[in-house]
Order: sequence, then structure tokens, then C-alpha cells
Amino acid sequence: MQTEFTDVIRTFLETPLLARLSTIGADGYPHTVPVWFMLHEDEFVVISFRNTRKVRDIAANPKGAIMIGGEPQDGAGYLFKGDFTIVDDTDRYWTRALTLRYESGAQAEKDIADWSKQDMITIRLKPKMISKV
Repeated sequence: MQTEFTDVIRTFLETPLLARLSTIGADGYPHTVPVWFMLHEDEFVVISFRNTRKVRDIAANPKGAIMIGGEPQDGAGYLFKGDFTIVDDTDRYWTRALTLRYESGAQAEKDIADWSKQDMITIRLKPKMISKV
């Protein structure tokens, strides 16, 4: 198991695939949801509404994982484990950047405008362990 991003992994992560973010729920079981992601330096950045189960789970227990790829058409798949942190997105920088990564044109601008009225946060993960799936 590795702890560094290789050039191969960084290139793979440039593709805007959906990630699966897993947190540990209050019941002790994983809670997994699809999310948009972006790699910024050596951290994953995900946007979310503040009042979600994943955010509550992270506040109670920061341990979790992000899995990307793994489907036959993806060519690869990786599991990234570590501790999540929650950071406000007060200037909406990450909301805009992630929306434009996955959407374009009128739909992107509509979602950015709609989400600018919401309590958006970023979820960050700096992996401690990286493994191929």
C-alpha cells in the first residue's frame, strides 16, 4: 500500500469520474455516497451542503475513504483512506470550480447560482493510504 500520488494516479484523477465517499456512521456502518471531486495539490476536495449525513458523520468521526474508478470502462480504480476535514466555502470558489469540472454552459451557471444561496462546505481528504482496486 502506498501513501504518495504517482504520475499515473494523478493523470487518472484528471478525468471527472464520480467518486464514492465513505464515512463511518453513528451505527458503526459505512455510509457511501457518490460525489464530485477535484484533486488540489495532495488533497481531494468535495463540495456538499452542510446539513448532510456525510458531514455529520465526519464531525463525529473523521476517518473515511474515497474510491474512484474500478469499473471496466475506467481502466483503473483506487481507494484513498485518511481523515476528512470540513472547511467553509464562503467565497464559493470550490463550488464554482467543481461545478465547472462536471457541468458546462447554462446548467453549470444555474447550479452555481442556486448553490450560492445554500450553506455549502468543502470536504477535504489528504490520503494516508492509497491502494489499487
